[in-house]
Amino acid sequence: MRVTEHLERATDTMFSFEIIPPKRGGSVRDIISIVEQVAPLKPPYIDVTSHAAEASYEELPDGTIRRRVRKKRPGTLSICGIIQNRWGIDTVPHLLCAGFTREETEDAVIELNYLGITNVLAIRGDVPNYVARTDPHRTRNRTAADLVAQLADLRRGRYLDELEGSEPIDMCVGVGGYPEKHFEAPNLKTDVQRLKEKVDAGADYVVSQLFYDNAAFWEFERRCREAGITVPIIPGLKLLDSVRQLGTIPRHFHVTIPEVLADEIQASPKHAAEIGRRWGLHQARELIARGAPCLHFYVMNDASQVVALIRELG
Repeated sequence: MRVTEHLERATDTMFSFEIIPPKRGGSVRDIISIVEQVAPLKPPYIDVTSHAAEASYEELPDGTIRRRVRKKRPGTLSICGIIQNRWGIDTVPHLLCAGFTREETEDAVIELNYLGITNVLAIRGDVPNYVARTDPHRTRNRTAADLVAQLADLRRGRYLDELEGSEPIDMCVGVGGYPEKHFEAPNLKTDVQRLKEKVDAGADYVVSQLFYDNAAFWEFERRCREAGITVPIIPGLKLLDSVRQLGTIPRHFHVTIPEVLADEIQASPKHAAEIGRRWGLHQARELIARGAPCLHFYVMNDASQVVALIRELG
């Protein structure tokens, strides 16, 4: 089913998860292990991230520089196919602007349609550290709103090339939202307006960046509604489990960790995972009480903490 159908039919708050494909050369068994942990919780859907290629440079013995371009984490589409067909859980592959042409995006959507996958998350993605050499006749989506517009065209049967007998592709499109604003936006008001542009282009729902202060999410949600965004907004949560994450999470995700939480973890680093789970449990209970339709957990590479939290919620 489409994500929006899951949301419409739910009678209680649902729990969804986001996982990351293994690094190039890694084993799909790692992903299977994570899905086996969360499958008993009957998630309505699982997101699978996508990653653009990156360039590396190597100096050769003769002094010349060799440039290599490698995709960091391939396999998003195949992993989605495995999950959806083996476990019967809907999947949401991420589609990126960065590192992909509009032609490649269209091909990916056609492949997903063949696999019976009807949900995608449209995001700009991180700017790659190299400029891809492409055919000048190929085009790119600059922003997530551009990508959503292309996907909306495919839902209407409008392909990049006019194809005889082209069929519309049934697809539910999600987009990302930032309770503490995207780090490139000058302020939250501007960022909410950019989110509205994505929704106006055809997005069906919003899933938020992770956050640790529910008040920030509720303020973001309020501003979205005032701006005329009426689609479902799903809060995203990531459990802290180490002192190291007090530095890595703000650096990579540009979010604030409340002083109370950071102080408690720094004072008792050996109990960081327990403290992080307790904080996440408090967040989850408040969000559920306020009527959140779904809680989206960023699992990354370990689901044990999240599984324990959800079981504690009952």
